[in-house]
Amino acid sequence: MKRIIAFGASNSRNSINKKFATWAAKEIKMVEVEVIDLNNYELPIYSSDLEKEDGIPEVVVKLKNKLYTADGFVISLAEHNGNYTAAFKNLQDWLSRIEIKIWGNKPTLLMAAAPGKMGGKSVLNIAKGSFPYLGANVVAVYSLAGFYQNFNNEEGISNEALLADFKIALTTFNNHLKN
Repeated sequence: MKRIIAFGASNSRNSINKKFATWAAKEIKMVEVEVIDLNNYELPIYSSDLEKEDGIPEVVVKLKNKLYTADGFVISLAEHNGNYTAAFKNLQDWLSRIEIKIWGNKPTLLMAAAPGKMGGKSVLNIAKGSFPYLGANVVAVYSLAGFYQNFNNEEGISNEALLADFKIALTTFNNHLKN
């Protein structure tokens, strides 16, 4: 059975992106899903001096080993000022010190959810350019605007047109996952 790791790229305890990534991954049938919480990977801000003095934190090594076991990733990116959250960027920086291709060239569904009408498209555009450099095989991208109007915890995406677009992205990801 294929194994998916899903997470919202935010350290907010009430992250809408974690809710969205969790729901999205569970929509994939016949896979094992593990949802991770970035709050379990709190780290000092990366610096080469800190790495030289103390090495790579054990929690980063454990996460890298966990990522290695996955067959694919469902990642929903929170957007802070048009970019990644500081917590997620810092985690990527630490992970890349072990191996630059942190995503292992595995199929990746990149998503973003936001309360506003842009749906995190700025961060998705950045991610589409940088994730492949870090070894992600980005096979599908999806943005959910108006999160609070278009998503609920019981049913997921409630807007039929947005749900249809999501299903296209999910099918694309699932097809790459099965290969």
